[in-house]
Amino acid sequence: MTSRIASVTGRQLWDSRGRPTVEAEVILESGAVGRAIAPAGASRGAHEAIDLRDGGTAYGGFGVNGAVAGIGAEIAPALTGMDARDQAAVDAALCALDGTPNKARLGANAVVAVSMAVLHAAAAHAREPLWRYLANGAKVRIPLPEIQIFGGGAHAGRRTDVQDFMVMCPKAGSFRRALEITDDVYRAAGKLMEAKGPLTGVADEGGWWPNFSSNEDALDTLTRAIEASGHRAGDEVYISLDIAANELGDASGYSLALDDGRLTSEEMAARIVEWAKRYPILSIEDPAGQDDWAAMAAVTAAIGDRVQIIGDDVLVTNADRVERAAEAGACNAALIKVNQVGTVTEAKAALDAAVARGWGAIVSARSGESEDVTIAHLATGWNAGQLKVGSFTRSERMAKWNEMLRIEESLGAEADYAGASAFAAPIAATLA
Repeated sequence: MTSRIASVTGRQLWDSRGRPTVEAEVILESGAVGRAIAPAGASRGAHEAIDLRDGGTAYGGFGVNGAVAGIGAEIAPALTGMDARDQAAVDAALCALDGTPNKARLGANAVVAVSMAVLHAAAAHAREPLWRYLANGAKVRIPLPEIQIFGGGAHAGRRTDVQDFMVMCPKAGSFRRALEITDDVYRAAGKLMEAKGPLTGVADEGGWWPNFSSNEDALDTLTRAIEASGHRAGDEVYISLDIAANELGDASGYSLALDDGRLTSEEMAARIVEWAKRYPILSIEDPAGQDDWAAMAAVTAAIGDRVQIIGDDVLVTNADRVERAAEAGACNAALIKVNQVGTVTEAKAALDAAVARGWGAIVSARSGESEDVTIAHLATGWNAGQLKVGSFTRSERMAKWNEMLRIEESLGAEADYAGASAFAAPIAATLA
């Protein structure tokens, strides 16, 4: 039996926020089956692909009946008979069928679920784990995890201006050890906040949901948590921030509610650079808004030789925007979210563009997630070097971390932890 697509089915499932989402199921003529579930973001850039939601009062307007119907009425007939092994052709057909630059007609949630389901079906047909199917015989690294300890911004009722306070362990030696160290830090952070009083639950992605008096208070607490865990801050464990500055303002200025109010673009860049000098920070995501190229470039020029500057909302997993950022001297790493652009092929193109520039690449989850573990396989099979999933709690996050443990174990002695090699060369050199 062949690897041609026999059927494509869509269905409504539920994500980690209790909102409807789309699952696609693809069955090949060989009987191989692939399934994938679309994630959803809370902090979204204006340039990214758009989910199709039903609106109205049901499910708070987040229903996906239209997106699911589109899979059955339009996508299934268009893809039936196509070879699932030709992912580029399948994704091109999806883009042509939608006919919009941002997947608005059929919905990025429908398109991305189908695109990933086709990929899973092709791997099942080949009788290979998805990561191995993607690697196609090439050597891969086990990605360095980036794990949230405190959640803020749009993910936690804006208790802090900064969206994510995370940790990275580039010298851990293995993925398993990186998770063990992170567990130490996570528990230590919880104990510190319990003793101090600002502990108020967990955020969308499972990190502690604290009530800090300032952004620096959060940075101080995280640094103390690293040390209290028995590990060395700035050696064994580093801080990674997702500023999500797009949520704080625009090119005309930013508002830091916990600090001193309104900042100009230049002042915002200076504030980020100051934090990088004062704290053991190794990575900063979106220090400026999605169209504030000058501030992104300023931060990159000031500290990009020792700190990873990641583009998320500014790049939106778009290869053309990666090239534009590189020409502007903005960023030295790209966040890769498949649903942000809509198809596997387009996401891989953005990753390839970043790697070709000598940048780091981070395959990332969204704040609205599920038990789907596709991104663990993408990060490994594409040899991205880094994986960002969220925190070290909640099953939709742990499903992906646990899948990485299985992948690492399956490689045995051949498992190669990316560590410092995950970063652009100048940064990697500082970690040697």
